[in-house]
This record gives sequence, C-alpha cells and structure tokens, in this order.
Amino acid sequence: MDSVVKNIGLLILLFTMVSGGTAQEVVPWDAGKRLSWKDFKGEVPIGVGAAATTASGISYNFSTYYEGTKMMVDYEVNAFFYPEKSWYRPKICNDTTLIHEQLHFDISELFARKMSLEMAKTSFTKNVKAEVRAIYKKTLRELNDFQNRYDDETDYSRNVPQQVAWTKKIVKALSE
Repeated sequence: MDSVVKNIGLLILLFTMVSGGTAQEVVPWDAGKRLSWKDFKGEVPIGVGAAATTASGISYNFSTYYEGTKMMVDYEVNAFFYPEKSWYRPKICNDTTLIHEQLHFDISELFARKMSLEMAKTSFTKNVKAEVRAIYKKTLRELNDFQNRYDDETDYSRNVPQQVAWTKKIVKALSE
C-alpha cells in the first residue's frame, strides 16, 4: 500500500491523453519557461496526502521511408506538462515545492532527450513500430524509476540539501 500511495499522482506518464473525445491541454517543455502555481489547474484528489502533483511525461511520433534499401526513421520526442492533471495545496506549498515540481517536468525532458538519442543510434528493421514502442517502454520504465529515486532522495522536497543537489544535477544535465 505504501508504494501505491507514494506513486499516486506523483507522475503520470502518458503517450496521449484524450478525455471525452477532446484533447487535454498540454504544455511542451521549454528551457525559457518555468512552471508557476497558476499552471497547476487540476483539483486536489480527496484522500491524497501529497502537497502537489506534476503530471508530465513524454510522447513521440515517427514516420519511415527508404533510402535505397535502408529504412530511415523521422521522429520527434517531446516532454509535456498536463495542467488539468497537475494540482497543489496552496496552504502547504512554497517556492521549494514548486522547484521540486519543476524538476519532475525537467526530468521528463531529460528522458525525452534520452529516447531521442536511443532512436538516433538504432538501426531499425521492418519491425520498426515494435522497436520504437520497445524503446519508448524502456524509457518510461527508466523515467519512472528515476522520478521515484528523486522523490525518495529529496523526501518530496523536504530534504533541502538533497533538493539543492538534485536541482544542480538536473540543471547541469539539461545544459549538456
């Protein structure tokens, strides 16, 4: 039960999000834009003890073509933030909490880049759809594990020295 509570609402990994036939609002990751509490538009779920939730994830699309006999793959991988699925408790959140939540989104961007690199070095076959899906699933598993480690080591932003260390680590990784 503890691991279920820990993972509820901390991260929503989504390929596409469609509700009632209409697409949900999405915000692409942008180095020049930081999240603000105004971006968190979701309702706080009843019975959840977390201070905030950042719903972010990665998505991809691709197409294929041949150059001679070699299959080529054009692809795009992006990180997104989902405002309607993200929420916070104003009475218990502060600037440190917002930094923590921003880093969840930044970590999604790091893994979008990681997937792009994996796609670039892969020689695809006629099974390209399954191969891309396998790369995506592997990336999502690694992303989820990384996000959980981040929350564990920072104690959800309450361990301030660890939060500062993780912030520096992620900022550095994004600048490389």
